[in-house]
Amino acid sequence: MHPILDGLKQGIVLGAAVVSVMLPPMSGVRTAPSPVAAVPAAALAAPPAPPRFADFQAESPSDAVRHIADWVTDSRDNRGMGYVIIDKQDARIWVFAPDGRLQAATPVLLGAATGDDSVAGIGQRPIAEVRPEERTTPAGRFVAEPGRNAQGEDVVWVDYGAAVSMHRLRAIEPKERRHERLASPTPEDNRISYGCINVPPAFFDAVLKPAFDKRRGVVYVLPETKALADVFASYDVAKKHRPATF
Repeated sequence: MHPILDGLKQGIVLGAAVVSVMLPPMSGVRTAPSPVAAVPAAALAAPPAPPRFADFQAESPSDAVRHIADWVTDSRDNRGMGYVIIDKQDARIWVFAPDGRLQAATPVLLGAATGDDSVAGIGQRPIAEVRPEERTTPAGRFVAEPGRNAQGEDVVWVDYGAAVSMHRLRAIEPKERRHERLASPTPEDNRISYGCINVPPAFFDAVLKPAFDKRRGVVYVLPETKALADVFASYDVAKKHRPATF
C-alpha cells in the first residue's frame, strides 16, 4: 500500500475514535424544545355569547317595556327567576318566564298619584292617613314574594316595607268604579289605588299566582317622572352585540 494512503487511513480511524469518546451516547442526548409561536389571546378567548331577546309572542309592547325585557333577558338580571314588568304610563302588567318568554299581559290599576317614590314610613301608617299626593306606585327593581296582607288575602309583595303589593282587584267603594276603569280602552282612568297594583282576579289566579307559587320573582316598575336610565342600569341589547367596525 502506498505510504500516503496508509497514513490517511490511520488518521481517519484515530479521529473517529476520539470523536466517539468525546460525544455522549445518542440515547442520553437532551435537546431544547423548538420554540412555539405565541397564540394570540383573542384566539384563546371564548366566542362572544349571542344576544338574547325577550319573546313577546304576538304582543306589541311599548319601547320602554321591550328595552327592559330585552335587557333583563340578555343580562340575566332576573337571576333565573320569573319576572314582571309594570308599565305605569300604559297601566299594564307583563309577566315573563325566567328565559324571557312572555306568559301574559293585561291592564292593571295603579297608584292615584303621579310619582316614582314612596313616602318614607308610609307602610307603617294607617291607610286613612295616606294623603292623595302620597298614593304613588314606586318605580324600581324589587324582589317580590308571595304572602298575605292584613286582611288575610294572598298577595304578591312588591315592597313590603312600603306596603305595596300586587293583588286581585276588589271593589270596596262602588263610586270608585274600579271594574269599569280596568275595562276601559285607555289607561287614563287606571290611576285609583293607594299604590298597590290591582290585577284582574282571573289573571291573578291563572298567571300571577302560579308565577310566584312559593317562590320569589323580580318586579320591574317602570318610571313615569324619572328617566329610565336613572332607575335601571340597562343597555340596548342590539347595540351591545353589534360587531365593532374598524
